[in-house]
Amino acid sequence: MRIALFATCVVDGLYPDIAKATVAVLQRLGHTVEFPAQQTCCGQMHINSGYPREALGLIANHVRTFLDYDAVVAPSGSCTAAIRHQHAATAREYGDEELALGADLVAAHTYELSELLVDVLGVTDVGAYYPHRVTYHPTCHGLRLLRLGDKPLQLLRAVRGIELVELPRAEECCGFGGTFALKNPDVSTAMLADKMSAVLGTRAEVCSAADASCLMHIGGGLGRLRTGVRTVHLAEILAATDAA
Repeated sequence: MRIALFATCVVDGLYPDIAKATVAVLQRLGHTVEFPAQQTCCGQMHINSGYPREALGLIANHVRTFLDYDAVVAPSGSCTAAIRHQHAATAREYGDEELALGADLVAAHTYELSELLVDVLGVTDVGAYYPHRVTYHPTCHGLRLLRLGDKPLQLLRAVRGIELVELPRAEECCGFGGTFALKNPDVSTAMLADKMSAVLGTRAEVCSAADASCLMHIGGGLGRLRTGVRTVHLAEILAATDAA
């Protein structure tokens, strides 16, 4: 199986260790992961901000880059959802059926990390070891668009040494929402306060999620309060071993 990594903008620009962890997990399972250097932003930010026409070039580049792979893995529920639910629809909105058909094909073999592991590769135990008390925040795109269900939790439960604790009101949004946090800072901050309260109530050392953007938001709040609670992406926990 030819697997390509779609790193995403936030991961590539701010949290490259998440991309490295994603590759490390798949390599441990015996897979080779390619990184096409011509990949760029998927265009989600443009479409969500009201500039779908400006996203067409990005969508076309994404289709060219990833069309020939058997599977594309992204350590981001948000970007995976954009590829599945926005790319083809945007192309059709502007009358480009050829691009839309290509986008449909790419979307059909694009997976968030937990989907690829559990649904495609049939793996829940990736050989990880992470001796920490962890709570998991299921992000909005993973819950509501990808419908990941408990796939990330299946993977976390199989990690040796972990103490996994349930997050109260887990399905509530953390308040980030991309540009939502910029346009509605007061509401976003109030939602973040509720999420931080829930995280702190678990007495967890680590809050994990499958989207770096949400972890950036939650981690920023926890850091400003000097709580000592760290935010760690799901891929980084799954990549951890005894040797680490």
